[in-house]
Parts: sequence; C-alpha cells; structure tokens
Amino acid sequence: MNPYSCLILEDEPIAAEILTDYIDQIPFLTLAGTCRHAMEASGFLRKQPVDVLFLDLHLPKMKGFDFLKTLPRTPQVIVTTAYHEYALEGYEHHVVDYLLKPIDFDRFVKAVHKLKAPGVEPARTSRQPAVEEPLSFTYQKRNIRLRPSEIDWVESQRDYCFFHLGDRTVKVKVPLQDVAAQLSDQTFLRIHRSFLIRLDRLDAWSATEVEINGESLPIGSTYRQQVLSRLKGT
Repeated sequence: MNPYSCLILEDEPIAAEILTDYIDQIPFLTLAGTCRHAMEASGFLRKQPVDVLFLDLHLPKMKGFDFLKTLPRTPQVIVTTAYHEYALEGYEHHVVDYLLKPIDFDRFVKAVHKLKAPGVEPARTSRQPAVEEPLSFTYQKRNIRLRPSEIDWVESQRDYCFFHLGDRTVKVKVPLQDVAAQLSDQTFLRIHRSFLIRLDRLDAWSATEVEINGESLPIGSTYRQQVLSRLKGT
C-alpha cells in the first residue's frame, strides 16, 4: 500500500513537532509538509495535494473549518484541537476523527486507522436534496406524515411521543423505540429514555445536557458514555 501523504496545519510549534514525531512512527504515513496558517496551507495544497490533513481549528487569520470551505478538493481531515465544543461541526465536514490536545500516541494510532485508502475520495453530501421517506402515523382517526428533516427532537411521555418541529409540536401515540427504529442512526441519536435528537440541530452540549432551539434536554446516565463518545467524534 502506498503511504498516505500528510500535511500538518498547526500554529503551535510544539504541537506540530509532536504530530511530526507521531507520523514518523507510522509506516503507512509520510509527512509532506507543515504549515502555520491557512493561507500558507492553501498555497501548499495548490502545488502538492495530500491524502490527509491534520487540522488545528484555532489558527491565525482564518479558522480551521472556514479554511476547509475554501478548498476545491478536501483531503481526509483529522482535527487536532484543545477545544471540544466544535466536535459536532466536524460531522458537517465529514472529519475522520477529532483529537483533543494533549494527544497521546495510542489515540493518534486509533485515528489514523480510520483513514480510507489513498486516492479514495471521502464521502460527500450531495448538493441535491435527498428524497426522504416520511414517517407515517395514525392518531385520533387522522393520518399524520412527518418528514425526518423537519424534526428537531422527539420527547416521550408515557405512551405518547411529541415531535418538536421548529415552532410546532405534533402529538402521536407511539413508543419512542418504534420512532428510533425508523430514523437514521447517522442523523438521530437517543440521549435519554425520553429523548431522541437530530444531531445537526444541536446548538451546544455538555456532559449532562444538550441544547436545541433554546431548550435544554438532559443526557440520561445510562446513555452518557455513548452520547459523549458520539459527540466527540470518537
């Protein structure tokens, strides 16, 4: 297998040295270069495309995710940052992994083993709207159809589910587990025995709760490890 060519975009010299050392220890990685800010990296990538970008987020002049939006071709990205609060945004950019500083070698190895083979384009979200299958329910002699893209979160109360859709709420008699079974695991996440959320609607999160549209929803203790692992991108 040809090695993955790597670019480090990191403005902290010590952090860049650590990543360089880690890359040197992995037989299937090779370091193509190191840049300290986005403009330098942009010029580098125009001359020499790479397979993997190790990306710090807090950079001078232009932030990491803003830089990704400027690239005509995005390599596979592994985020390296001291800030956990941008993990959810990483999903929107299809990052391979999200590493929190200080990064130990074992965690680095786990991340690079998630890389696709060199030359394989990362999955991208189509700009064309996808055709989605609506959820269908019958309640009080009414046929109710809900598009998953409308749903912010679902709340369970006894035998009923309340679908929160922006500024309106729809009540249906259905178990939450039946709703979860119909929704994509890539888009929705069960955070509590009573709550199911759409990931791209999150405004903020902590170890104990998430916030969507100004509403705070608790993370259940039995779900916490799975939820935090998912939100941190691990």
